[in-house]
Amino acid sequence: MGKTVATPHPLSAYIDRLEAGEALLQDTPTNLIEVVGILKSYGIVLDAYSNNLNYIADRQFLVFFPFFKYFNDEFSFSKLLKHLWHDRINFEYAEYCMRAMLWHGGGGLDAYLDTPEFRANCEAVIQAKFKNNFLVLGLHKIFPEFLPEQLRQMAYYAGLGQFWRVMSDIFMNLSDRYDRGEIKSIPQVVDHIQQGLVDAASKPITYCVKIRGQAYDLIPPSAGLTFLMDVAVPYVEAVFFRGTPFPGTVSYNAQAYQIPVEQADFTYGALYADPLPIGGSGIPPTQLMQDMRHFLPDYLHNLYRQTIRQEDDLRVQICESFQKSMFCVTTAVIRGLAPHPIGTPDPQQRQENRVYLEGWMNRFITSQLEAVNQ
Repeated sequence: MGKTVATPHPLSAYIDRLEAGEALLQDTPTNLIEVVGILKSYGIVLDAYSNNLNYIADRQFLVFFPFFKYFNDEFSFSKLLKHLWHDRINFEYAEYCMRAMLWHGGGGLDAYLDTPEFRANCEAVIQAKFKNNFLVLGLHKIFPEFLPEQLRQMAYYAGLGQFWRVMSDIFMNLSDRYDRGEIKSIPQVVDHIQQGLVDAASKPITYCVKIRGQAYDLIPPSAGLTFLMDVAVPYVEAVFFRGTPFPGTVSYNAQAYQIPVEQADFTYGALYADPLPIGGSGIPPTQLMQDMRHFLPDYLHNLYRQTIRQEDDLRVQICESFQKSMFCVTTAVIRGLAPHPIGTPDPQQRQENRVYLEGWMNRFITSQLEAVNQ
């Protein structure tokens, strides 16, 4: 009997590309313009998202009806009219990402929020916040999980706000380097993002609130939570890969079996989403695309105007560019988390890297990877 020939992985070409130091996204002049341009716009939006998430975590914790949480303590009648008219940044999308992380969990932040230490910190904050409010303290005794769960959510506001603060700076620095002529290829884009992630990898993630002038640690430095493994990686898992089903696109009826039973099987993230529904009701990324359209650099906006439909499907074009950029970010994450340096000459290490990369490729089979490279 002859030897069994191993079947090559269906995405083996992308593994070869990664091992050669390239990116998941093809290196073309148009792709470079799209990725850098959209990441500049995204960086501006993330700055606003980060500021608002941190404001909510710091100033709106345990506020049961936070009507003005999107105003960042800058309320005015004119801002209220703009808010009602929707002439504003859509902070709802930031909360959508936060809730996706909270629901999917994973990583050190999720694990710490279930520890007795965090529960004790919550109790101290609750007692201080509602010191003379016997009604709320009474409800707390009857429903002891309600207020701690609100503080767990606030911890995700703070964690995501700190994460996006770093990513915004990385993307804006990328744009500045591109403008200076330092970034000339997609692999250089990936190198820039990867270096930014490495530089911030050990940045501590903490959460402290103030009540009547006194500081209370909900996530103290002693918890040892860091940027990369405890927030960045769970974010990629929850938002890039899993996501949540978009209302109106699938049935939530359990008997219809249109949504996987296990969360781990979800493929509703940014790397899988079809850009065409963008602009439709119930599609959360529409809010992000709407935000980014306000900050498109001229060179990217001009590129969109040269297409057949010009600006008639602008949000869809933005979404396609954004998806390309997220595959670049994912490339940086894959390379940064590899068991050994990509391109190592050691045969054993190359084999271990190959197994590692095949694991990633298994998840990309049903993604938009082939579509963004057409």
